[in-house]
Amino acid sequence: SAGAIASPQLLLRSGIGPADDLRQLDIPVVQPLPGVGQNLRDHPQVMVTVRTKPEQPRDWRIPRLNTALTYTASGSHLRNDMILIPCSNAMTDGVNDDSPPIGFWIVPSIYLAAGAGTLRLTSTDPHVQPALDYNYLVEPFDLVRLREGVRITIDLLKHAAFAEIIEARVAPADADLTTDAALDQWMLRTVTTSHHSSGTCKMGPAADNMAVVDQFGKVHGIDNLRVVDASIMPDCIRANTNVTSMVIGERVADLIQQGL
Repeated sequence: SAGAIASPQLLLRSGIGPADDLRQLDIPVVQPLPGVGQNLRDHPQVMVTVRTKPEQPRDWRIPRLNTALTYTASGSHLRNDMILIPCSNAMTDGVNDDSPPIGFWIVPSIYLAAGAGTLRLTSTDPHVQPALDYNYLVEPFDLVRLREGVRITIDLLKHAAFAEIIEARVAPADADLTTDAALDQWMLRTVTTSHHSSGTCKMGPAADNMAVVDQFGKVHGIDNLRVVDASIMPDCIRANTNVTSMVIGERVADLIQQGL
């Protein structure tokens, strides 16, 4: 139960995973499971950033997220596959909590992305982090849906209700919105994680070559070893992964107590 990053990392270091990748690092192959570290899932997102007027509160300590809007993208066969998340703590540097607040974000995010990434070891040193490639927006379906999400957000910000709050939109810039190609380039530069990594030890039947665990969380082909965390989700759920991970843990704990 080390999580969607560390669980596959531990399996790979133990010789459980894609055989060719293990041999390249001189790790003895204990159980060849091609799916370990594959199927890296997430909720890809971009941040539409707004600077609020000086008289508006810019206190990062106030509740950051109270509401969200889910919807189905145009032409999508997946219900509620998109979400818009307003966050009250936009900063000049989106990755640095010490940077000064400037306003708020509305964050369009793909709630059920078509694309999947990979996790690979680059070293046998346990202190070296694995290489993560999320492959964000490589699928045209994902690119089109997120582009629409950004444009919906831009239209929302034009509503009269925002007029007394907003000083200016910071990102994307007007130039990034001139064409779909320009917007796509902005999204590819800025797309980031929702911190909902999952799927890297996915659950499935032994007949599925990419499945790592069965319905009880047991690693295929290995006795007395289970994986019990977000990594066993076959896909990233249309919700925050926290509670679902807790339920997975409780469910498998019950199964263990039942001797299953």
